[in-house]
Amino acid sequence: MVKSRDRHGRGFRGRLAWPNPYTGAAVPLRTRPTPEAFFAGCVSEAVSRINRACPRALAAVDIGIEDVPTVDATWAPSRVPLAAALSPTLAANGQIVLYRRPLEHRAATRKGLRILVYRTLVEQLAGVTGIPVDEIDPSGHRDDDDPDWD
Repeated sequence: MVKSRDRHGRGFRGRLAWPNPYTGAAVPLRTRPTPEAFFAGCVSEAVSRINRACPRALAAVDIGIEDVPTVDATWAPSRVPLAAALSPTLAANGQIVLYRRPLEHRAATRKGLRILVYRTLVEQLAGVTGIPVDEIDPSGHRDDDDPDWD
């Protein structure tokens, strides 16, 4: 008779993965990244794509991430901003802030979030630097069925 590992209906009580028999090290279990880590990865991926296509667009611009926009009298509650931008001056770099929660709320999937972050960043960079969108993203905004986004 084989003993069940699910005694009294309490779930598994032992190891889910045995150690590697050759090294004795524990086998790491794969986990999904947290929403914050995934969003930071999306921003990093978008910045690297833009840097390959048009490095001068990122020359004098700082990019940041915030969870939600601060309450301001300039925007209506029915239209929450996805990002905010400040143009560069002689004394300071330009700044772009992407708001994580509004972007996540608008995207249906993680793939859609990657695309939305990229498109938002391209549009904000075009507005801050004055460089046309076609120069920042020469292949045009990616479509949802683009194999590069998988």
